[in-house]
Amino acid sequence: MGGRELVKRQRGHKARLELTCEQSAILEEQASAAITLWNCLHAYWTHFPGRRPTLAQADQAIRQARTDVPFLAALPAQAAQAVLKTYRQAWENFFNPGHPAKRPTFKSKKRRPRPAVDVPQVRTMRIVRLSARWGQLSLPMVGRVRFRWTKGLSGVGKSSPAGKVTGARVVKDAFGWSIVFRTETLVQPAAPHQGEQVGIDRGVTVALALSDGTMREHGPWLTGREAGHLRRLEKKSARQRAARPSKTRPSGREQRTYDQIARLRAKAKCRAVDWQHQITTELAGTFAVIKVEKLAILNMVKSAEGTVEAPGKNVAQKAGLNRSISGQAWGRTVTLLEYKSAERGGQVVKVPAPGTSQICHRCGHRDPASRNGTVFACVNPVCGWVGHADTNAAININNAAGPAVSGRGDLGLTRSAKRQPPRAA
Repeated sequence: MGGRELVKRQRGHKARLELTCEQSAILEEQASAAITLWNCLHAYWTHFPGRRPTLAQADQAIRQARTDVPFLAALPAQAAQAVLKTYRQAWENFFNPGHPAKRPTFKSKKRRPRPAVDVPQVRTMRIVRLSARWGQLSLPMVGRVRFRWTKGLSGVGKSSPAGKVTGARVVKDAFGWSIVFRTETLVQPAAPHQGEQVGIDRGVTVALALSDGTMREHGPWLTGREAGHLRRLEKKSARQRAARPSKTRPSGREQRTYDQIARLRAKAKCRAVDWQHQITTELAGTFAVIKVEKLAILNMVKSAEGTVEAPGKNVAQKAGLNRSISGQAWGRTVTLLEYKSAERGGQVVKVPAPGTSQICHRCGHRDPASRNGTVFACVNPVCGWVGHADTNAAININNAAGPAVSGRGDLGLTRSAKRQPPRAA
């Protein structure tokens, strides 16, 4: 071990569940009860202004509610306690000035929150491996359930990595129910990375442009047939929504159309996440220091509609650009780079580098006229450099100065807060 102490590394692993119709109905009821319990807890917590109940009082209120309301009794006691813990943590995040969380509020059915049920006690799951592709576990009030075994779980089986499973959460997406395991392993601290430094420019035309002149690109997330099917489904849903009387629930056929749209969009997202994992693993293993531009992505994707008094311009074009930016998921790319670089002894640096696409990296002259689409031609007569605009921006990012970012990527015993680094001088 080289005399270095082992550190804890916490990760999540998602696996698909194989459920019967009865088991799926039980989980649906538990997830609905969890949302109702959250709303009841929020009403109880905010009933008296300026005074908040203690955890003991909230726990007693939950126990009484599960006794008085049979619907809430469908949620296991441990999962109900997890709702209280999550709600309390939401308030702590809200009062933390370095955390971007908003004030906790009621969960509305119109926004369709993702159904989820916590399984905090690992000993009740009794996880076993059945074959090379299947495992089995127990869920409270559901019974034994099989799940897809795609990766070794820490502490489960002889050939699994050392560590343990600390908890799980059952969630539902467009493809059905899945379980997300929370794992904890002891690893040796990584030695300092011996690679080079690189700057990365995130874009829409080119996904990732590196300062060494290379690029990382991808094709469309959906095939031509899938994209055409999605367009037809979206037109069909628009017709069904227009024909439905106002303030009425969607019919079964309309809801099936929405489910088909959700599955296609989820398929595109899965392909995007897979590509991002592959590329970020390659970059984290190759480079020791990775510099990216510090972007306010939420401000960049705001609508351009404006107001009635001051209507916006080029609203449709801005909406298309916003969809393209959201489809690239720039923030997720940086998040993956942060923890993967930290695992390999590297670091990610966010630099406040405004105007990187308009500045010539060779002479430093700044002029918006230098960029024409993907071509950058310096208008300075002394310089006259010509090249790819994204490569020029990546070189400017690589030359900029900024603080190292370790948030959510460190491997220490005390994990750092979820916050952005201070602005560089």
